[in-house]
Amino acid sequence: QHAGGFSGIIHRIAVASLAVGLGVAILSIMVLGGFQKTISSRVYGFTGHFQVQKFQMSTAYEEEPFSLKAEFLKKRNQFPFLTKVQSYAHKAALLKGEEDVEGVLLKGVGKDFDSLGFAQYLVEGRMLHLSDSGVTNEILLSKLVANKLRIVVGDKVTLYFVQQPPRFRRVTVVGIFETYLENFDEQMVIGELQTIRNLNGWTPDQVGGLELHVAEVAQMDAFAPLLEAELDYDLRLLDSRERFLDIFDWLKLLDTNVIVFISLIGFVAVFNMGAILFLLIMERTQMIGLLKAMGAKNSQIRSLFFWNGIHILGKGLLFGNSFALIFGAMQTYFQLIPLDPLSYYMPYVPIHWNWTAFLLLNLGVIVLTAVVLWIPVRIISRVDPIKSIRFD
Repeated sequence: QHAGGFSGIIHRIAVASLAVGLGVAILSIMVLGGFQKTISSRVYGFTGHFQVQKFQMSTAYEEEPFSLKAEFLKKRNQFPFLTKVQSYAHKAALLKGEEDVEGVLLKGVGKDFDSLGFAQYLVEGRMLHLSDSGVTNEILLSKLVANKLRIVVGDKVTLYFVQQPPRFRRVTVVGIFETYLENFDEQMVIGELQTIRNLNGWTPDQVGGLELHVAEVAQMDAFAPLLEAELDYDLRLLDSRERFLDIFDWLKLLDTNVIVFISLIGFVAVFNMGAILFLLIMERTQMIGLLKAMGAKNSQIRSLFFWNGIHILGKGLLFGNSFALIFGAMQTYFQLIPLDPLSYYMPYVPIHWNWTAFLLLNLGVIVLTAVVLWIPVRIISRVDPIKSIRFD
């Protein structure tokens, strides 16, 4: 009775330790993937995966213009992996509210701007109405800048442009957006490309750059040389991952941290399985001796304990996966765990359903545990039947 009670406790501890270890490891991958996907998609949503600009020696915010009649754009059909191509231009300005003034960067967008894609960042108001001809003098302002200058949707504000001669535009704030990324929210204002064309004296077919969006982010390294090979001689290709190196290096660092974390959890969980099976073998020494005395082979007894360990492993996998999937689903739909957007760039813990990583992690735990289980069962061959039967 006592032995059976002890075995039951050991079984429960083994299942619980494996389930917790696996569940936490799966959640770590899901949360890491969520952080990476959310932050990177916001960067790409604002800048595209690649940008095409004219070669220029200076590092100024404002680009040199080039024509939409460039040979590169005529070859668009050669790149089926491109999902969107958007024209843009930047121009530095001073934004004046009722009392204060803030330095901003006006990003002018054209008719090819993906309003539906950007609408996910809109927190108040509406998107720009981009006119076929002329300008509407509408802008979108970040929530951070709007709060600083105490501006609300519907306010008319003035943009001052430092050039010769100095120019200004009176514009209406029709919407307020929030990406939670300081690089954009602190300075970016979304306006009309035609406004910048008028200020700079550009022709209707000139732009400051093109944003290229690709279908498969994982294939960006393969797409880059294909695009560069077809660029006009005076154009260059920029990679968003290099332009915002601080953000993407931080995301890579998260990768390393989670790998170390999962490795430690996996080691502890697998070691626990081996140690617990060893305890079960020691606790069943008399039974092993009795089975040997009755003619059972070592291989048969080893198989018995090995499959007992596999049974524990199966329960641990079931409970661990169930815990991770249920918690992940609840976080996805109900956002149970909030975050400080100023520190983490998002209002709640994100979840990314990476089924490939999920299956590989389960497979890795199964293989490692099965290998480790063979170590304690080797002890069975050393058990002496006579001594073990008398063992107390």
